[in-house]
Amino acid sequence: MKGPQKYRSKGRIFADILRAVADDGPVKVTHVLYKANLSHDRLTKYLQQLEESGLVIREQDGERAAYLITDKGTKFIAEFRKMEEFADAFGLDI
Repeated sequence: MKGPQKYRSKGRIFADILRAVADDGPVKVTHVLYKANLSHDRLTKYLQQLEESGLVIREQDGERAAYLITDKGTKFIAEFRKMEEFADAFGLDI
């Protein structure tokens, strides 16, 4: 049995979503849902914010949407990784 879920900051959730899209894009919502470990409602809200910020692009694939990461989204992942490494060096979790 799994223990309690560890709290994830909004930044980490964004990074998890972007990594899922970057690794396997273009991806459908269901794929990101599993990789980022989010409920459908929360994922939809976060994807909308990422799209509005220009970090992902939504493409319509028939009745379903597929998501692609943008250059700006790739840059976010790189910068977030630097922040993670910096925090880890001090024994902190972001």
